Amino acid sequence: MKLKEIYEAADTLAPFSLSREFIERGYHDNSGIMLDSGEEITGVLFSLDLSLRAVGEAKKRGYNLIFTHHPAIWQGIMHLTESDTPALWTCMRERISVISAHLNLDAAKGGIDECLMEGLGGKKALAVHEALSSGAYGRVYDVGECSAAEFAQRIGRVFGTNRLTAYGDRPVRRVASFCGAGLDEGALAFAQENGADTVVSSDGKHHLVLSAAERGLNLFLLTHYAAESYGLGRFAENMKKLLGELPCAVFTDELFL
Repeated sequence: MKLKEIYEAADTLAPFSLSREFIERGYHDNSGIMLDSGEEITGVLFSLDLSLRAVGEAKKRGYNLIFTHHPAIWQGIMHLTESDTPALWTCMRERISVISAHLNLDAAKGGIDECLMEGLGGKKALAVHEALSSGAYGRVYDVGECSAAEFAQRIGRVFGTNRLTAYGDRPVRRVASFCGAGLDEGALAFAQENGADTVVSSDGKHHLVLSAAERGLNLFLLTHYAAESYGLGRFAENMKKLLGELPCAVFTDELFL
């Protein structure tokens, strides 16, 4: 199978045009084909990040495409050397292609942000923080009422992590969630305005933790990795259905869960 065919399959599930919509709104992103070896694809490894561990897993399996969520190239690269960009440099040496789907996969229908909602117990968004031509980012939704402690246990069980930072002990009824590092003052205001009692995200800075407490909101912070690897796994399952007999696997880096 050609690299372009895999890109086109991904585009049907998480349109790359959504990344361009974010860029037009002032966000930075870099999604698409990052590295094309020119080789026929022998297998696809889905990985949240392009890391040396992911490259090693691809080599072990005999796969020559790594499909990442976080962009393998984020800003302009001044030096492409083994010491500066080891994973990308190794992919070039080993003729392993790379595709990245970042903000488009966050916001797509069935994408990582929606999967976060579903994993937390939400079924339908009552409001969205940022609507796009298709899909959205940031959601408020109802969940079955439970205590904060029970909700924390649910998060750990569903997302496979013991690394959870929790603030607040109010009963959990309505949740606002933002995958990745989407927590900011605007997200907290959106949660409060739409009646949420609980916010779930990652990478919360202290002033945001304080702001959530001042607003009377519970705040649960997963690791960035755990919050997004769940949705990446579901995306990979859908991609497998489109790619037929092409070997596919998901690489989960336990170091970051």
